[in-house]
Amino acid sequence: MKEVAAANGWPMKIDVGLIGSCTNSSYEDISRAISIAKQVSEKGLTAKSEYCINPGSEQIRYTIQRDGFLDVFKSIGAKVFTNACGPCIGMWDRVGADKQEKNTIVHSFNRNFAKRADGNPNTFAFVGSPELVTALAIAGDLSFNPLTDTLTNDKGEQVKLDAPTGFELPTKGFAVEDAGYQQPAEDGSKVTVLVSPTSHRLQLLDPFTPWEGTDLKGLKLLIKAKGKCTTDHISMAGPWLKFRGHLDNISNNMLIGAVNYFNDKTDSVKNELTGEYGPVPATQRAYKAAGLGSIVIGDENYGEGSSREHAAMEPRHLGVRAVLVKSFARIHETNLKKQGMLGLTFVNKEDYDKILEDDVIDIIGLTTFTPDVPLTLVLNHADGTKEEISVNHSYNEQQIEWFKAGGALNIIRREAAAKNA
Repeated sequence: MKEVAAANGWPMKIDVGLIGSCTNSSYEDISRAISIAKQVSEKGLTAKSEYCINPGSEQIRYTIQRDGFLDVFKSIGAKVFTNACGPCIGMWDRVGADKQEKNTIVHSFNRNFAKRADGNPNTFAFVGSPELVTALAIAGDLSFNPLTDTLTNDKGEQVKLDAPTGFELPTKGFAVEDAGYQQPAEDGSKVTVLVSPTSHRLQLLDPFTPWEGTDLKGLKLLIKAKGKCTTDHISMAGPWLKFRGHLDNISNNMLIGAVNYFNDKTDSVKNELTGEYGPVPATQRAYKAAGLGSIVIGDENYGEGSSREHAAMEPRHLGVRAVLVKSFARIHETNLKKQGMLGLTFVNKEDYDKILEDDVIDIIGLTTFTPDVPLTLVLNHADGTKEEISVNHSYNEQQIEWFKAGGALNIIRREAAAKNA
């Protein structure tokens, strides 16, 4: 790491060490980090970097507090955040990140692509185990190797950190006062949820419209995404998550991080109604207002990363009818199916290159939508010519019913209504 970091000009000073979130935050993980953290006082050291922890759950938080782990963390100046995603998806008060300064952080989260942790493209985030992150945060130096290097303590002595140890399970068992679970009502039809119509953060969900029973014709090309397009590119996290209970408001982040193949820009696509370039959500809203459906084209492993359903719900809400890609990340493909959308893949990946910016696209074969039978796309080019390409799908019979009903939730609602009738 030391040599590679020097060769690439990465900042050696570590500003923050972060552990927890949904990944590497079990009792064992925390206990191994604690075995390193407690050596700060035992060996007369001072932690050089800011250090933050997100417990994996309330059960984990309560248990590690009972066992004294949180006291050890706090003794070295650590901040203990809530049991949530936290900095992993940019949900923290990162002082100075808006200045986009070049800096280094280390964390045990499982994702570290650009702008993930704090919105700063110049934050270099390095991934390690909780115990390694803890050791690096104590040293404050990316070049520090805890296996071989020493640290200077408060007596001027050179000391080494001992290897980490931990407990797979708590010796006194897990404990929790409030697991955060509330038993749902047996008959939900008698429950009324009141939400202020003026709320910017909460909005009742309206059922999505069922399939109209015809092939989809006249679809506008919303965006042809180029390269990596994760669920963060499709539905950014960070400050947007305050709208996660308001589908219409959070939909204003839809695909704003995706790179447009035709101009290599993010959040800039051609509005075929005006001929002008503008934000992706605003363009899609214009299509929806005009009663026009659209299609999104993607590259390899489209929808990788977080499994967040908003990445599928937002396009559905704003009127995108299909997503056609070279390949899908599995969970995102399933999420699209659950929302009653078409998730399609190219039979020939080279056909990705045939799709032009001004194309109007038809999807043929939906009236006989059947498992394992490809569909046909008709590309109506602006010069009057047409091309047909074959596209695959992985829908089984049940998932085809989701599509026809307008989403899996519509079927669940229908079945629940019949049961309670």
